[in-house]
Amino acid sequence: MSDDEHGSRQSRGGLSTSAVEAITAVLLFTIGLVVIRDSQRLGAGWASDGPQSGYFPFYIGLLICFSSAATLFQAVFGKLKNPDAFVERQQLKQILSVLLPATVYVGLIHVLGVYVASATYIAIFMAWLGGYSVPKAAAVGISVSVFLFLMFEKWFAVPLPKGPVERMLGF
Repeated sequence: MSDDEHGSRQSRGGLSTSAVEAITAVLLFTIGLVVIRDSQRLGAGWASDGPQSGYFPFYIGLLICFSSAATLFQAVFGKLKNPDAFVERQQLKQILSVLLPATVYVGLIHVLGVYVASATYIAIFMAWLGGYSVPKAAAVGISVSVFLFLMFEKWFAVPLPKGPVERMLGF
């Protein structure tokens, strides 16, 4: 990459890759501390009959903390810090065009049930991002949900969250 390209990418603003690495390291370090603390609550030692229930999670938490600390150190003080923007505006728009509807989908599962929410999600994505016609997208969304209903509810006998439509139909 030439200096001009490097400078223009860097000047677009946003968080640098090194800053995102540092933030992620701090978050993971915090998760590691939570694992360590909860492992100690459960018992992280060795009992007369073997390891206590928190023994292995305790060491996993230590490993997470150690790795996160090393990543944080490299992101802040390392010689190979990456000053380029972590994500450019157009890339962020693409990510959010999938992430935000997926978040709404997860929330709708609790309201509509997994099958109706999935049919809606599939149909909207096919029509919106895929450019398919609404009837074709609806047909595929409904077909996939009916297949998943049969597979999980009937063949495998694994109940998944249901909503008002399934209750209205007696399931």
